[in-house]
Amino acid sequence: MTAPDDPWWRDFVAALPARTAKLATVRADGAPHVVPVWVALDGDDLLFTTGARTSKGQALRRDRRVAMCFDDEVPPFAFVLVGGTASISEDPHELLRWATVIGGRYMGDDQAEALGRRNGVPGELLVRVTPTKVIVERGVAG
Repeated sequence: MTAPDDPWWRDFVAALPARTAKLATVRADGAPHVVPVWVALDGDDLLFTTGARTSKGQALRRDRRVAMCFDDEVPPFAFVLVGGTASISEDPHELLRWATVIGGRYMGDDQAEALGRRNGVPGELLVRVTPTKVIVERGVAG
């Protein structure tokens, strides 16, 4: 089901404990590349950080198209697939702000500031994914 206006997908992505997204990009040779990333929501946009020199950082500079999958591995199973376009920022204030938010979301408020300082530094990228398509599947086995 395509569900850009269904608020359930945002609740699913934002739920705690936080689910990692599986991010799909395309390598320079055309091969797929999938890695887990920590994310935060800003409205409908999904944000994450990555190193500028990582495979995903380099892939995103070449091709802004991405897919992200969030899944619930507990029966009756569910998933949200987000296709979108990525934009990249190296603004130090935004990078620190979102690295702190993301770190706190996955590791707790008590570690947020330390993770923000570790991941919100030069050489890191803030990636904002604007969804172009959202697919929701609930109760896959039920």
